Amino acid sequence: MNLEIHAISVTIPEGCNLILGQTHFIKTAEDLYEIIVTTVPRAQFGIAFTEASGPCLIRTEGNDDGLVQNCVSNLQAIGAGHVFCILLREAYPINILNQLKACPEVCRIFCATANPLQVIVASTDQGWGVLGVIDGFPPKGVETDEDRRQRREFLRNIGYKR
Repeated sequence: MNLEIHAISVTIPEGCNLILGQTHFIKTAEDLYEIIVTTVPRAQFGIAFTEASGPCLIRTEGNDDGLVQNCVSNLQAIGAGHVFCILLREAYPINILNQLKACPEVCRIFCATANPLQVIVASTDQGWGVLGVIDGFPPKGVETDEDRRQRREFLRNIGYKR
């Protein structure tokens, strides 16, 4: 058996967050669409999902054509079946992650990020599959009391804590 490992860089547009996950059924794109619009109605987003059988198409939904196309481009680069990509603008992954995890088709979430992202993919004679992700950069140290104060202040400034 031939096995190769690839690091695929994905594109996250300025001001967006990306959610990458694994799923298993053709109705995924529509169900993810419904989750987003009912949870964060003002969100701008794109969704793409790669089938792994039948016609093996990339299925799409969303309300922003540019974000939909960016999701498609990312999944074409990744090249694996049963993977979904969501790009969000005017919303954050924290707003929808629990609902996505509860979706019957969703098997796992690989990441939710706005950081530079590489997807680690294995390829065999059968196809490609996602092994995991490299999200952002390695740690540079441990927070100090001042760093902790700034973190807590930041969370209050953006409304996630009182």
